[in-house]
Amino acid sequence: MTSEPLKRIYLAGPEVFLPDAIAVGRAKADLARTAGFEGLFPLDQQLGLDGLPKLEQARRISLANEALMRSCDLLIANLTPFRGVSMDSGTAFEVGFMRALGRPVLGYTNVPGDYRARAEAYRARGIPAGDSDAAGFEIEDFGMAENLMIAVAILESGGSVIEGDAPAGAEMADHAAFARSLEEARRLLLE
Repeated sequence: MTSEPLKRIYLAGPEVFLPDAIAVGRAKADLARTAGFEGLFPLDQQLGLDGLPKLEQARRISLANEALMRSCDLLIANLTPFRGVSMDSGTAFEVGFMRALGRPVLGYTNVPGDYRARAEAYRARGIPAGDSDAAGFEIEDFGMAENLMIAVAILESGGSVIEGDAPAGAEMADHAAFARSLEEARRLLLE
């Protein structure tokens, strides 16, 4: 009797930029395994980038991540605002990539509330130099946690956006909303 291979989940998010990125990726992969999945973190791959020009390093990382996503059954994206009021831009690409492949996508954020409220609060603090936002520019207002193209892509794939409420300072370390996403993944892939 042969056992079915575990369904594979691509673990997308800005955690790749954390000082302890490998440990965070392992912790998320361990949670995925406990839920009955193989969790794949973008930094799991050994790409041999030493000595290569930066553009070639970037190309290899991008193509390796695309190949890794193609090997997965589902993506869980950390939509927690990163370097601004919105999610990490690389993660946004990954959501769109998996949606284009026709695979289910789930998202979670550790900052509750909708995009508009975050954007208004950001403007109220003063727009920093180098940001092209300005008073009078329209702010999306659909009551969603993220830009409509991200939220709707997730919903249309059969997934959902789960909102957590991590303590201040723990937005990238709290895994409660991620664990709830794994429960949703079980519903989509295993039931």
